[in-house]
Amino acid sequence: MQLRGCGTALVTPFKKDGALDEAALRSLVEWQVTSGIDFLVPCGTTGETPTLTEAEWLRVIDITIEVVNGRVPIVAGASSNNTDDAVAKTKKVAARKIDTILTASPYYNKPTQEGQFQHFQAIARAVNKPLMLYNVPGRTGANIEPATLARLAKIDNIIAVKEASGSMVQIAEVLNLLPDDFLVFSGDDAITLPVISLGGVGIVSVASNVVPAELSKMTRAALNNDWATARKLHRKYLPLVQALFIESNPMPVKAVLAMMGRIEESYRLPMVPVKMQTKERLKIVAEEVGLLLEAAVVRS
Repeated sequence: MQLRGCGTALVTPFKKDGALDEAALRSLVEWQVTSGIDFLVPCGTTGETPTLTEAEWLRVIDITIEVVNGRVPIVAGASSNNTDDAVAKTKKVAARKIDTILTASPYYNKPTQEGQFQHFQAIARAVNKPLMLYNVPGRTGANIEPATLARLAKIDNIIAVKEASGSMVQIAEVLNLLPDDFLVFSGDDAITLPVISLGGVGIVSVASNVVPAELSKMTRAALNNDWATARKLHRKYLPLVQALFIESNPMPVKAVLAMMGRIEESYRLPMVPVKMQTKERLKIVAEEVGLLLEAAVVRS
């Protein structure tokens, strides 16, 4: 399957007691697929992966595989700031029926560009599955510079990047430097359209957890050069996208999903419920785009 379009960085639903909510996860994955999402990304940062045990991490991926049943590609998250651990995790997920593996820069260590190159090269050499690198310096403290990414792109199974540097200049440079067959995905919902206009192939989205059909339609419109439709949808959902990042992801998006009746509003520390004023703002923007009308249908 071709990796392109809008992919959801899935939240991980928990029960009130903090246990993995498998029923809610199954329901969420099925809704995403039937809503027309292009691919799914379980166990990224949005999935609160740092707080999952290894058994839970693999269980989330296995449930996603089971429910998807080959209908859309799956990009499974496997990251660590310990290269040996990242290699071991990548091998475990590569043995499963997934299409691509998402792996982020080592966090906290703040490796040099050479250190990042060797980290990703070691992971790539350990498996035969395609890899999507995840550049999110705001979370990891380490930026994958365009020149380093260009070196990494020469490794056969490093095929894509989720670019969340926050710099359109850097993303433009990446798209200029890398070969046309290297896949560049926006890692920020708000800049999906500019990234596609420069040659990107889609978005790994947080917001599509709550509006999968709409953001898939927007992304496809942009990829098909139907910019009028793409801009109309972007303008409608931009206030929601902005509100989903008032506090640290995934706290706001889980709050909205709970308002919609799709999950319990439950987190694992250090994630906590959003502040009351944030919840009020989220409720307003969710109502404005009709999400809370859907909640009654979900609950019925």
